[in-house]
Amino acid sequence: MSGKKDLITARDLAEKLGLSVETIWRYTRENKIPYLELGNRQYRYVLDDVINALSSHPENEVVKETGADYQSKKPFTYEDYLKLPEETGYQFEVLEGNLTKEPSPNVMHQRVSRRLQRILEDYFMEIDPEGEVFDAPLDVTFSDITVVQPDLLYIAGSQKEIIKENRIDGSPELVVEILSPYNPRKDRLQKMRIYQKAGVKHYWIVDPMDRILQCYALYGDNYAIVASGMDEDTVEHPDFVNLSIPLGKLWPEAE
Repeated sequence: MSGKKDLITARDLAEKLGLSVETIWRYTRENKIPYLELGNRQYRYVLDDVINALSSHPENEVVKETGADYQSKKPFTYEDYLKLPEETGYQFEVLEGNLTKEPSPNVMHQRVSRRLQRILEDYFMEIDPEGEVFDAPLDVTFSDITVVQPDLLYIAGSQKEIIKENRIDGSPELVVEILSPYNPRKDRLQKMRIYQKAGVKHYWIVDPMDRILQCYALYGDNYAIVASGMDEDTVEHPDFVNLSIPLGKLWPEAE
């Protein structure tokens, strides 16, 4: 993606966040999200600015609009999570005491994940041989009521103590989420807020459908986008010296 900020409509914004258009209009009226008014009731939005605004409000009810919740009691704990029976074709996470259930990733998701993992493994093997890159499914716990399974994560050699026998207990240096068509809101809002609070220094979002990579870095208590690209762009990250990601190699259509 270029340095310019692209304006999108309320309908496009709703689709990218997995929300209803009515919710976008409501948040516009209540000034809970930034917008530009081009004319009489003609509103446009910048996706990253809206995400930052929503993720900075921990109590924002927008993340609870539609339900992936799958539980009978609150808060759901890590101990409860460990007692869940395996259910073929589904993944479970606990997001601040709420158990979520979603379909397993599709083929496109897994192809993109595998290709990005190769790039990251090759890079970190050179600059940090003691570090490790993991892929899902692997539990990452931030507290007794938060258990996530990032698509990809990098544990620096200096933080190996958070690697336990059955999980990662603490904040990875880098977390990557590949957007699901079922619930993009979860990765863009709920999990972004969780990673911010947990102090994950780098959070990347990969959108296979729109062929976009967005790289966020933690500054103070909030994420700021520091690199991005789309389609055939090559993304160079300012915080990882000599890391170059040719996006054309990630997308299945590029074969």
